[in-house]
Amino acid sequence: MRNSTLLRNMVMTIMAGLVLLAGAAAATAQEKIGGIVEFDKTVHNFGDVMLSDGPLKCTFTMKNISGKPVVIFNVVTSCGCTDVEWTREPVMPGETGTISAVYTNDEGPYPFDKALTAYISDVGKPVILRIRGIAHEKKLSLQELYPVRLNEIGIKDLDLRCGNIEQGSSRSDKAVIANLSSGPAAVSFKDVSRGLSIEVNPNPVPAGSTAELRYTVSAMADIWGRNLYHATPVVNGRPATGELSVYAFTTDRFSDLTPAMRAEGSRPIFTTNTYCVGKIKAGTEAKAEFSFSNVGKNDFTIHKIDFDWPAAEAVLPGNTGAGYRGSIKISVDTSGMPSGEMLVTATLTTNSPSRPIVNLFVTGWIE
Repeated sequence: MRNSTLLRNMVMTIMAGLVLLAGAAAATAQEKIGGIVEFDKTVHNFGDVMLSDGPLKCTFTMKNISGKPVVIFNVVTSCGCTDVEWTREPVMPGETGTISAVYTNDEGPYPFDKALTAYISDVGKPVILRIRGIAHEKKLSLQELYPVRLNEIGIKDLDLRCGNIEQGSSRSDKAVIANLSSGPAAVSFKDVSRGLSIEVNPNPVPAGSTAELRYTVSAMADIWGRNLYHATPVVNGRPATGELSVYAFTTDRFSDLTPAMRAEGSRPIFTTNTYCVGKIKAGTEAKAEFSFSNVGKNDFTIHKIDFDWPAAEAVLPGNTGAGYRGSIKISVDTSGMPSGEMLVTATLTTNSPSRPIVNLFVTGWIE
């Protein structure tokens, strides 16, 4: 028995070393923006901090991967609680610049999520960087900080977010997990959705300690719009009863387009984005139709339509040529809807550089 325990501990130690190496490589993953610049990250998560820690500082490093100098024109913060500094001189090809932020950490014991909007030369749209964390007034136990159990592992929430992803690219984010047991916890994953990868570092997670869970969603050519990716954690060889879900929204790839190419794209103009069905009885099928004209210079394509009500469906037009009209027919099964105001949102993912995401609203009153 003793030899078996020693052997298991040796194996876990070797595994931890190997995963540390893999995790170090993963930590260098970059976020490319429009083929112009490459950020070491677009989200910095401070995790759990104390108000007594005072101001928190982080730095985003940007590499110029284009063939000409790049300038960070301006960086705007989402509130006065965050100060920012950035490289003012032009960043030459192959060189790096930085954007540094200091969060005052004096807004009380709450979660915080602050945005930095960077305007960079030759990048078609602003780059959004985020700083996140949770400030606490007093020290909390691991069990209090990570209340959702996955066998020996604790986590704050099973629902994770990865944001918007362009086709042909990937996006990563991080969460923190904790080993709430008295021994090491080796973590792996099964039933992982296509396009999702997850790593834990260090792994095994030492007893009474935390580890970084890094998840990456890679856009797949046949997946569009709003999607949930799933994975089941396996802790010390035993599948957990819970499942991790990662939300991501995949759009067409527009960041590489020049202004001239954008001007040549499709451009849908809808007669209205809201259709009212009036008063109807619960269980009645609500029908709506939205007409549009393609005033752009290329065919307009709807890659996918997502609804926020499960019992809704749509009839979509095919490719709509430049100068032509089309319509979208939506039907909503109102069975199970509560009485009162009805609002169902349909989200279109399109090939239009000017309108990559279009929201349509079906409204009414359930009697």
